[in-house]
Amino acid sequence: MRTGKFWMRATLAAALIGGFTFHLSAQPPAPVIADNARNPFAGDQQAITKGAVLFRQECMYCHGVSARGGMRGPDLTTGSWNHGGTDADLARTITDGVPGTDMPPHTFKTDEMWQIVSYLRTVQQPAAPPTGDRALGEALFFGTARCSTCHIVNGRGGRLGPELSTAGSARSRAYLVESIRQPSKQLTQNRAFGGDALKYDTVTAVTADGRTVVGVPMNEDTFTVQVMDMSERVHSLDKKTLKSLRHENRSLMPAYDASRLSDADLDNVVAYLQSLRSPATPAKGGSHDN
Repeated sequence: MRTGKFWMRATLAAALIGGFTFHLSAQPPAPVIADNARNPFAGDQQAITKGAVLFRQECMYCHGVSARGGMRGPDLTTGSWNHGGTDADLARTITDGVPGTDMPPHTFKTDEMWQIVSYLRTVQQPAAPPTGDRALGEALFFGTARCSTCHIVNGRGGRLGPELSTAGSARSRAYLVESIRQPSKQLTQNRAFGGDALKYDTVTAVTADGRTVVGVPMNEDTFTVQVMDMSERVHSLDKKTLKSLRHENRSLMPAYDASRLSDADLDNVVAYLQSLRSPATPAKGGSHDN
């Protein structure tokens, strides 16, 4: 009887494993993108609509609503892509991902991949004409505007805010301006869509002995929270010992209004930030945008 039960269990396990193996082998192979491939659905309104739905289902959490960028993924409306801007380049980036970044490979069907490309073409915006002086902006960033006290650029600067070494290839000019003038606005909007927006909200913790720790959360789980304060000291706190712990939908970064940063200086700082781009990865046969 015990032998029979063992046989039945072994048979069931083999069937499950076999079924699982069959399921894996049934996954469609990744489409091969020819260097001169063109989108067969270019301008097809039905394909564009399907692509928009797929984008919102699979891509919005990193790239934001309407592809305008999130805390994890870059703005895709600028028409300036470091990994190539042809139809084939975009399709290859979607399919293969970008090694060394948060962009993973995807297993979309061939038609779905081209539908997403069709949608992305519709949200492209003409590049804004450059304004401001890059050199003056760099001097402000590391000087009187004090941006570098919180932000790192190419290994230089503070750690309290997000790194900006590739800000120009990740964000549009409008996004950068808004982030400087109204730093809490994008934080609040992105919080609803997941991603890393929570990393830069403001946390206030009051310890058992009455100390108040204000900063940004570096890591958090059910039992503990690690907070970096304004002096870049990291505090590891046991939640059950705290008197209170509060997350706020606001940034520690002050709003740089015109009294703090003139419009001319703002243009200069943004010109500098727009010049900061990730290294271009050669794409197969495609032209490159900056």
